Amino acid sequence: MSRAAKFKDLTVDQLEDELTKLKKEQFNLRFQRASGQLENTARVRVVRRDIARLMTISRQKRAAGLTA
Repeated sequence: MSRAAKFKDLTVDQLEDELTKLKKEQFNLRFQRASGQLENTARVRVVRRDIARLMTISRQKRAAGLTA
């Protein structure tokens, strides 16, 4: 199952919650990188792409009128 497929099953509200969670993680990863404590540098890229996926799917659902 692709990452996008698992997000497509969520409602718009669930997507927003997941987006908030990922943005907080991205914020924390930036601080870890700046202070030299970041061990898994690839996680920054994965989180950034997941945020983009969530935003794309959210926009598609809103455009289709599937807010429920």
